[in-house]
Amino acid sequence: MSDPNQPAVITCALTGVLTDPAQHPVPVTPAQMADEAERAWNAGATVVHLHFRDQRPGKGHLPSWRPEDATDVAEAIRARCPELLLNFSTGVFGPDISAPLACLRAARPEIAALNAGSLNYLKLRRDGRWAWPPMLFDNAVAKVEGFIAAMSELNIVPECECFDTGIVRSVAMFRRAGMLADPVHISLVMGVASGMPAKAAWLPLLVEEMPEGAHWQTILIGRQEVWPVHRASAELGGHLRTGLEDTFYLPDGSKATSNGPLVEALVKTAREVGRGVATIAETRAVFGLPPAG
Repeated sequence: MSDPNQPAVITCALTGVLTDPAQHPVPVTPAQMADEAERAWNAGATVVHLHFRDQRPGKGHLPSWRPEDATDVAEAIRARCPELLLNFSTGVFGPDISAPLACLRAARPEIAALNAGSLNYLKLRRDGRWAWPPMLFDNAVAKVEGFIAAMSELNIVPECECFDTGIVRSVAMFRRAGMLADPVHISLVMGVASGMPAKAAWLPLLVEEMPEGAHWQTILIGRQEVWPVHRASAELGGHLRTGLEDTFYLPDGSKATSNGPLVEALVKTAREVGRGVATIAETRAVFGLPPAG
């Protein structure tokens, strides 16, 4: 189990994949992403997790894997907050990973998400109809290996996203098979309807299944009910993530108008259970990155 006395790394997931900016206060343009990154940094985050939107006229808020969109966002954030660490999404359906790899090569983030297993991605409406057509988020071992090889070549730290218990156990096998180097970084994605629920009681069992010495954080999808799970994660020594990709709701049930208040609430949660909040130097050490030059 992680050391509950170590400072907690705070990550902020600035925007979602498809969240409509006409309905929710999510950033889309490079300037908006930089604004939100700065708010997260000022509130205590040292890592930002990034998805990209198509910046071409008429494309609206659609997701993008164009390297120029990734580079524009990365450069805007680095100009505003040069110390902040960037974590890119790489989640794509199907075996073709050329688009996310092109973004990694173009913008060279310090960290990248590595979807470590497959999941039937499902959600039901209250009337029993599917919220979207059932889909398989497929991440075969060969696909995972391809991402790991590219991240190793680019000196990018993989962050293993685990949507279900078997995926956590698979990460341990990837490490034993020599696919992943120590320390392994694991994100427990909890709250997706067909994955692990956002329940604090699950955390000790999941931590038991992790490779020895793994660093881990929770990614909690939901409303204000996620906050007790954040607290349990902090108590168990996990690192912490929030942001408008994961929730729009603060602990009191009010809606956040930007990422800043969400990060502030997470920092407060960490400190209430006696955890410090990692500095950028401490965060770089957790991820095995050299001191900033």
